[in-house]
Amino acid sequence: MKNAASKRLDLSVQYACNREGLPLRADFVRWARAALVGGGQITIRLVDVEEGRELNKEYRGKDYATNVLSFPYETEPLVMGDLVICPAVVAQEATEQNKPLAAHYAHMTVHGMLHLQGWDHENDDDAQDMENEERTLLAALGYPDPYPDNPAV
Repeated sequence: MKNAASKRLDLSVQYACNREGLPLRADFVRWARAALVGGGQITIRLVDVEEGRELNKEYRGKDYATNVLSFPYETEPLVMGDLVICPAVVAQEATEQNKPLAAHYAHMTVHGMLHLQGWDHENDDDAQDMENEERTLLAALGYPDPYPDNPAV
């Protein structure tokens, strides 16, 4: 029984903004599961620009809404944490980067899930490792390279 629990994903999705056109819980489950090693208890909260800006300012000292914020609580034995995604920023970035919206949501979910598991991009080597892992996971999900202008190493 312990093994089954250690691989289970308990995912809650909170829509704290207009829900129209946003991915479904099943989409987030698929994307999160792809990036999760072992099991986890994760909440994904979709927020409006105002809440995204307030959280980014409070926790990162940056006075603007960002695409995804990660709040890890535990990594062992289960990954526990929250992801906050701002759909307005994700949609704007997808348009600016000429990416399919679903692919960008998948990328932001995978990116956030990796952060919850201890990955970061604070230096060039770590950033390259994280980008390569994201490429691998997203390709397995059927999505294009999220970093076409930054070749894999």
